[in-house]
Amino acid sequence: MDATTHVRVPLIAEDQAEGRLAELYEEIKQATNLPFVPDMFRLTSTRPDLLEAVVAGYKGMYLGGVLPRQTRELISAWTSKVNECPYCVGTHNFFYRAFGGPEEIAKAVESATTADDLPVDERTKVLLRLLTKLSREAYKVTDEDWRHALEAGWTAEELLEAFFTSSMFNFITRMVDGLGLGLSVAASRVSRQEVPRAAPPQELPREIPSQQVPAGDDR
Repeated sequence: MDATTHVRVPLIAEDQAEGRLAELYEEIKQATNLPFVPDMFRLTSTRPDLLEAVVAGYKGMYLGGVLPRQTRELISAWTSKVNECPYCVGTHNFFYRAFGGPEEIAKAVESATTADDLPVDERTKVLLRLLTKLSREAYKVTDEDWRHALEAGWTAEELLEAFFTSSMFNFITRMVDGLGLGLSVAASRVSRQEVPRAAPPQELPREIPSQQVPAGDDR
C-alpha cells in the first residue's frame, strides 16, 4: 500500500493487487485506455466490493450511451468545477481534449464562474446551467427547467444521461476531496499526460504511452 500526507485511506499499488482487486484494476485500464489505474479508483482499493460500484458507474457514464463522449467529458469537467474540485477538472479536461474538445473551452472551464462564461453555444449553456442547478440545489429542478432543456434541442434520453453523469460526478468529487486525494497533489496524474492530438471526437487512442507517466509517481 501507499499513502500521502493528505489521503485518508490506503491506496493499494497495482503491483500489490491480488484476486478480485487485480481483476478490477485490469478492467479499469481497459475502460480508460490508460496504462495505469487512476487514483480516484484506488480510493476504494481496500474494498473491492465498493470499487465494483465505482467501476460500474464509470462504465455507465462513458461506455456506450447517446451523448458524444466529448459532451460527457465536458459535463464531467463542468460538474467538477461547480464542486470546486480542480483535481477532477484537470482529469476530465484531459479527456475532453483527447476526444476532440477545443483547448479554449477546456481552459475556460478552469476559470469560469458560470456556464455563461464558457465559449459554447446556447444549447450547451442551457444544459450546463441545468446541471449546475442539479449539483447545487437538485430539489429546485422543476418541470419548467426540463421543458426548457427539451426546447433547446436536448432529448429526454440525452438529458437522463447528462443527469446521470453529473450526479456521478457529484459523488466522485466528494470522494476525491473528502478522502483527501484532491489535496495530495497539485494535479491528477491523468491531467499531466500529453493530450493525444490525433484523437477523433469519438475514439480515444488505445493507450497513452507509459513512458509519459512521471517515474515513481503513484498519484
